[in-house]
Amino acid sequence: MKKEQIPNLLTIGRILFIPIFIFILTVGNSIESHMVAAIIFAVASITDYLDGYLARKWNVVSNFGKFADPMADKLLVMSAFIMLIELGMAPAWIVAVIICRELAVTGLRLLLVETGGTVLAAAMPGKIKTFSQMFAILFLLLHWTLLGQVLLYVALFFTIYSGYDYFKGSAYVFKGTFGSK
Repeated sequence: MKKEQIPNLLTIGRILFIPIFIFILTVGNSIESHMVAAIIFAVASITDYLDGYLARKWNVVSNFGKFADPMADKLLVMSAFIMLIELGMAPAWIVAVIICRELAVTGLRLLLVETGGTVLAAAMPGKIKTFSQMFAILFLLLHWTLLGQVLLYVALFFTIYSGYDYFKGSAYVFKGTFGSK
């Protein structure tokens, strides 16, 4: 295996962890199964950091990685949040806001590429959003409920704020869309 392939294989691995994660939470609703799911989620989350780090370090950033890495992150986090609703560990309205923001920003990224080739890089609020979402999920699965709930609301704040920040910074794409003044 060539080192150029490792970041993309880590991304694919993260995607493959998702059905295993869902299966474990579906067949077992116990603290033990939640802990196993938390471990799987943690390992998958670490691959998020590792694939990007290695791709930049080895200068092997690929079009596949640019597309698949953020998609894998969103699939992992959205699946986890949906499962937390099923388990009664997260309010559906918070998860709905988070998922709507993720889909809106993904659409914005596609629109920016389509209209001018601009790639919308992750800004610091988006990185804080991802960090707080992942740790909220992890702590909720570990039944560290108070810390998990606090982080869930921190994640909600940064989800909304980073979405606003991305759209504000990309407002030029929408000029003339709704008429001119």
